[in-house]
Amino acid sequence: MRPVQRLAIGRTSDDATPVPTATESPTRQTHVVLYDDECPLCTFQMKMLSWLDWFNTLSLVPLSDPQAKALAPSLTREDLLEAIHCVTPTGRIYRGARCLRFVGMRLPLLIPMALILWIPGVIYVAERIYQWISRNRLVLSRIFGCKGACTILPAREREQDKLA
Repeated sequence: MRPVQRLAIGRTSDDATPVPTATESPTRQTHVVLYDDECPLCTFQMKMLSWLDWFNTLSLVPLSDPQAKALAPSLTREDLLEAIHCVTPTGRIYRGARCLRFVGMRLPLLIPMALILWIPGVIYVAERIYQWISRNRLVLSRIFGCKGACTILPAREREQDKLA
């Protein structure tokens, strides 16, 4: 069966800004997380997520993978570089702190953090903090030594992360 292209712009009840949808894929059962693989902080976070994903609900796709653009055709490369994105099997796209909240609700150890982000008003503060961290992620990577920490934390080999 061929993927179906959605043309509508979706909204969530807690989201005041439009969220573009992606191409639907009826065969994909996992939520795809798109991240900047040239950023040591982002890479470290994805390694952590792979170990926290006990039920294999996530697929991690670096932006350098050609499939990243196919998963979110409505987003430009600049949009993808600004924040982490999660594409659901239905084509819904979450970005930034909303992505972390969505992903957190699917990983048992992150559920408390995700629940805090559901408290009214907290997501708006979290988005501002996320934007600041995103803008300064390369500097923060050097300060916290993410490149060195990435070598300490072993990568978890998972089949769903090999989408290319």
